[in-house]
Amino acid sequence: MPFDLTKCARANVLALEPYRCARDDYKDDGTNILLDANENAYGPGLALGQDGKLVNGKDKSDISIDLLGLNRYPDPHQHELKQLLCNLRNTHVHTKKDITPENLFVGVGSDEAIDVLIRAFCSPGKEKILTCPPTYGMYAVSAQVNDVEVVKLPLDVDNGFTVQADKINARLSEDSSIKLVYLCSPGNPTASLVRKEDVQKVLEHPSWNGIVVLDEAYIDFAPEGTSLAEWVTEWPNLVVMQTMSKAFGLAGIRLGAAFASPDVARVLNNMKAPYNISNPTSQLAIQAMQPENLAVMRKHREQIIAQRDRLLTEMPKIPGIGRFLGGRASNFLLVEILSQASGGKPSNEVALQVYERLAETRGVVVRFRGKEPGCLGCLRVTIGTDKEVTRFLQEIRGVLEDVHKGRGGKVNGRVEETKEVEANGIIA
Repeated sequence: MPFDLTKCARANVLALEPYRCARDDYKDDGTNILLDANENAYGPGLALGQDGKLVNGKDKSDISIDLLGLNRYPDPHQHELKQLLCNLRNTHVHTKKDITPENLFVGVGSDEAIDVLIRAFCSPGKEKILTCPPTYGMYAVSAQVNDVEVVKLPLDVDNGFTVQADKINARLSEDSSIKLVYLCSPGNPTASLVRKEDVQKVLEHPSWNGIVVLDEAYIDFAPEGTSLAEWVTEWPNLVVMQTMSKAFGLAGIRLGAAFASPDVARVLNNMKAPYNISNPTSQLAIQAMQPENLAVMRKHREQIIAQRDRLLTEMPKIPGIGRFLGGRASNFLLVEILSQASGGKPSNEVALQVYERLAETRGVVVRFRGKEPGCLGCLRVTIGTDKEVTRFLQEIRGVLEDVHKGRGGKVNGRVEETKEVEANGIIA
């Protein structure tokens, strides 16, 4: 027959590296401690009764999901949900103006917003996006799916992984085919905030006709008033993405949002699937933004920050733990693993062995990030509960001691290189 997949499918899609996520390697089997995917270890930001049901207000009313109504399509516009997101982000720290539902696109996690922005503003095979590695891997994955080139301008790894705004602007001046600049704040895996003045410097580029996309997935772990979501009322070329997967502890409902000017938001909404947000998803998200449930989310956030401070204090006491790199504005830390118990240098070989042994022999899963720019020998550790942090500190101490003393053997050099690439390639 004439069918030939290699000639029928798009070449850029056939060349796509398989998407690998945090659960491809290590499952949530009820015994593993999962400190690898930056999930909220304290659970959903919802007020739950002892029976696990959601309760709200004095009347303890349960969430209303109309199971009999699932034969009907959901609300295509999600006005109530969008208004609650606006209420949450109208802090008036950065502007006196209010964002409204007309400033919003909501999608299936931030990943849908990442993709729809590329499809809206980049012509396949002709135009480009700019990213600042080390950063979130889905920008590049979505770009390749859409046959869009990625221009990489690394963060300043010698100065806390800061954005190099002047170099970005110089590149934009040289290449008008770049249509989107993706900035991650707090960064993943760096946990560093992008300075407001650096965002403004790119927004004010005198000749570039493009959009700055600020990914604020972890913004609720940063100091109050840090989010620039409301700033889209001042800058028509700014888009700010957020998600309910992190601080809200609702990764399972897959809800993300993009704040933008009404004109840009209209373009994005015109492109989405007609009913991209399900009724159960929107109802759970609406409940999460009710006062009593916001209080639960904020309590969980305080607990995470307390455990983050605990790790910052306790981990340096463990032989073989190096520096914390990047910032402290997220629910994870980026830390160096050293070649020796004392006086060593950052080592990918040791970091990879620690990562593998923690997961395979101790049931504690973290994330290897040693192949990223400026991240030699680094593990990214999600902040867990008090019990999980206690267990993690015990296990990493024991594993580091075993590795440094050569117990358990070493891996072959070529095998190690392959494993490094695979471990670092997980999108998380």
